Amino acid sequence: MLGRVNHIAIAVPILDEAAALYRDTFGAKVSAPQALPEHGVTVVFVELANTKIELLEPLDDASPIAAFLERNPSGGIHHICYETANITAAAERLKATGARILGDGKPKIGAHGKSVLFLHPKDFNGTLIELEEV
Repeated sequence: MLGRVNHIAIAVPILDEAAALYRDTFGAKVSAPQALPEHGVTVVFVELANTKIELLEPLDDASPIAAFLERNPSGGIHHICYETANITAAAERLKATGARILGDGKPKIGAHGKSVLFLHPKDFNGTLIELEEV
């Protein structure tokens, strides 16, 4: 069910500053910002040879990232995203084991234009997990 790590997401208070840090300090390639209103965030991706880092900034105070930043004002690791070949089959298997899918339990379109699901961190050792269909 799990494939490779697609990305590690880091919530940041100021997206432009965080993107500049990766671009200017590490010399990394950083994508243009992309607003995702359905998820309440603006994102950029830091391209690495073996995965990506997703930097997340809240669009507004209603964003789940805004709540995360209230608890962690400097930012921090928010979630890890794993690839899966069939998100519907993965969701069915997870539900059968008692794992909780956040939201309405149905896949949504993520930043890469692919179906994603988020899994409750209390079911996975305190880690928020995103599954992305590839």
